[in-house]
Amino acid sequence: MTDLLENLTILPEMQLEGLATGDLLSQVLAQIRLTGDRVYSTTQAQGQRLELDEKSSHICVLQKGQLHITGADGQTQTIEQGDILLLPHDSSSLNITVAKGPAALVICRFWFDASSFQAMLFAMPWLIHIKQAEAAAWAEGILHFMLIEANDTQPGGALMVSRLIDLTVIRILRTWVQHGMASGWLGGLSDERIARTLRAIHEKPGHQWRIGALAAVAGMSRSSFCDRFNTLVGRSPLRYQNEWRLTLAKTMLARQNSRIGEVGFAIGYESEASFSRAYKAFFGRSPRDDNSQGEIQERD
Repeated sequence: MTDLLENLTILPEMQLEGLATGDLLSQVLAQIRLTGDRVYSTTQAQGQRLELDEKSSHICVLQKGQLHITGADGQTQTIEQGDILLLPHDSSSLNITVAKGPAALVICRFWFDASSFQAMLFAMPWLIHIKQAEAAAWAEGILHFMLIEANDTQPGGALMVSRLIDLTVIRILRTWVQHGMASGWLGGLSDERIARTLRAIHEKPGHQWRIGALAAVAGMSRSSFCDRFNTLVGRSPLRYQNEWRLTLAKTMLARQNSRIGEVGFAIGYESEASFSRAYKAFFGRSPRDDNSQGEIQERD
C-alpha cells in the first residue's frame, strides 16, 4: 500500500508524458485535450458574414483581406492580413464580417474534450488574437503542413490533422503568454511572482497550502498577493489549488490501478467522503463514474 501511495503522489508529474516537469506552461497545457477534424480554405466577399459551425472551437488564419469581429459585449476588433485567431468557445454569438475583400482564410475546426481542465476553458476569452509579426516565425510552416495533410487521403490523415490542430492551439497560447497579452490563468504564468506560486501548487498537489505560505513563495504581502492572483488568474489561490488537484485526480482515476480513496489521499483529502463531495461539486458526477477500476469490478 505504501508503494502504491508513493506512486500516486507522483502521478500528476507523469501526466506530462515526457514533457519537462520544469516547464510550467507545459504542465498546464498538458491537461487540455482537444479533437480536431477539419481544415479548409474559404474566400469571402466584402461585407459578407463568416459563418462558422456552432458548438465548436476554431482557428482562423487570415491570408488576405481584413475582418471586423464584434463580440456579445459589443467590442469590435480588426483582423489584418496574416493575423491568427483562436476562438475557444461557440462562435455563434460573434459577428465576423469582411471589412476589406475578398478575404481568404484557412479555418480549423475542433472541440475541447470534456476531460479538459474546465476552469481553464471557461476562463478563456472569447477571442485570442495573434498578429502577423508575432506569428511569423512559426505560422507559415504549420499552416503549409496542415493543408497538405487535410488534402491527403492516406491512412492516418485524420489523426495527423487533429494532432496538428492541437499543436497549433498550444503554439497560439504560448505566443499569447510570451508577448504578455494573456489574461486569466495564462496571465498568471506571465507574472514571475504569481508563476512561482503556480509552480508550487503544481509540484505539490497534495500539500495543504495556506495563503500566507503562498504569499511568501511569491515574495508579497497576503493582501497584495491575493489581489494580484485573483486579477491575473481569475479565481482565488485556494480555489485554483482545489480545481488543479481535482483535475489531476480525474486523470488518476482513469488509471486501472487507482482506487478512489487512495487518489483522494494522494491529492490532499483526508477522507474518501470529503474527496467525493468535492469531486462531485466540481465535475457534476461522482469519482466512481470516472474510475476505471470501478468499471472493471462491475464487469467482473
